[in-house]
Amino acid sequence: MAEGSNVTLMTMCLVVQEGKVLLIERPPEKGFPGFIGAGGKVDYPESIAEGAIREVKEETGLTVTKLVYKGLDEFTDLSDNLRYMVFNYVAEEFEGELLEDPPEGKLKWVPIEGALDLPMQDWFRERFPLFFEEGTFEVHKRWDGVQEKALQESVRKL
Repeated sequence: MAEGSNVTLMTMCLVVQEGKVLLIERPPEKGFPGFIGAGGKVDYPESIAEGAIREVKEETGLTVTKLVYKGLDEFTDLSDNLRYMVFNYVAEEFEGELLEDPPEGKLKWVPIEGALDLPMQDWFRERFPLFFEEGTFEVHKRWDGVQEKALQESVRKL
């Protein structure tokens, strides 16, 4: 790790039931507008899985169990020594009821096969299919924030 680099640990967990995935329709004022999975920062000192479970509960009202690890999505900004590591999961088992007034946006059960037709951030659209393929994945993107351009991106299926 580069001297003085800052690491932020994050999670994303797609909740799946009967061929549908639970997505959040985020309004523009929340940032990352469009459809996205539940997730966010891992709080110290919780584990990565505990962070994923907490984020799903906070954003949807559901308590997920039996998380299946799908892969790591890593973004590094070389101009600021920043590294964001997003640990990605799928959960097919859960308890509870959906929140009536969720904090991040409207909750919608969407057929997995039609999800890519919805408005979503490009980075989520590119990674969405990886959640439903066999095995795990690793995405690593290097970014130059000064020139505001991608320097390198690699996607590996493991």
